[in-house]
Amino acid sequence: MDGTAARTGEDLWPELPLAAWQDTYATLHMWTQIVGKVRLALSPRVNHWWEVPLYVNSLGLTTSPIPYAGGNFEVQFDFIHHQLVIRTSNDAIVALVLAPRSVADFYADFMGALASLGIAVRIWRMPVEILNPIQFDQDTQHASYDPEYANRFWRILLSCDSIFKEFRAGFIGKASPVHFFWGSFDLAATRFSGRRAPTRAGADPITREAYSHEVISAGFWPGGGEIEGPAFYAYAAPEPAGFAQRPVRPAEAFYDSQLKEFLLMYDDVRRAASPKESLLSFLQSTYDAGADLGQWDRRELERSA
Repeated sequence: MDGTAARTGEDLWPELPLAAWQDTYATLHMWTQIVGKVRLALSPRVNHWWEVPLYVNSLGLTTSPIPYAGGNFEVQFDFIHHQLVIRTSNDAIVALVLAPRSVADFYADFMGALASLGIAVRIWRMPVEILNPIQFDQDTQHASYDPEYANRFWRILLSCDSIFKEFRAGFIGKASPVHFFWGSFDLAATRFSGRRAPTRAGADPITREAYSHEVISAGFWPGGGEIEGPAFYAYAAPEPAGFAQRPVRPAEAFYDSQLKEFLLMYDDVRRAASPKESLLSFLQSTYDAGADLGQWDRRELERSA
């Protein structure tokens, strides 16, 4: 693949059938959790767990700089050259090849690479937010890596990231960065009303912190379970009365009563005459629904035309 070639519409919005790459997806999910947990272990805590995610960039996904011993280091998933690159502020660098290998082998090689750079860190080795987790250093079940589908996934994230950022620019209230949560394996952007949310009964500490304030959030997820393909989602928390019945755009969007989210399947966006306009209409109309019904102070929170 020529990384310098101009991208066509198909390149920007490639097919990503879940069945074709689900083994790579599952393995990559675990690899990103290992890297993400290193960032979590060494980064100062930020509201709503914003110190946790990865970020889309021109090569793949990055941790951004992680503070360590008076300097910093960064870990980069490069989905063009298919490498995991660790670079320090002392100009030291180690690269690992991204290729079929077990999660256990990846964990050992990655932690060994960090140690070779003088970076000592301990993480909780159990995956989160998945069914039937296997401790990283014992996981020989997940061992797939298809470079074509890893690259397709990143190219979709790249397209989504730019559109989410454009949408975010119209909001002047508190808003999250556009970031990739390795726990749920989705790209997300969140707006806040500025008001505290009611405490969720029985919520764990992670959920309590994530939803301590009223939010309307949207993102992209590659699918799983009953959602048999990649999809865009949007939800309000707490969900205001009437949200599920509110008409949203485009016509293909629908409300999933089990997830309590509006969904728009990725293939419907990919096939649209203008994928960008289709996605922006979904982001705007679902935000309108949550903000209007939740009585957000839109005059103070939004940039005027």
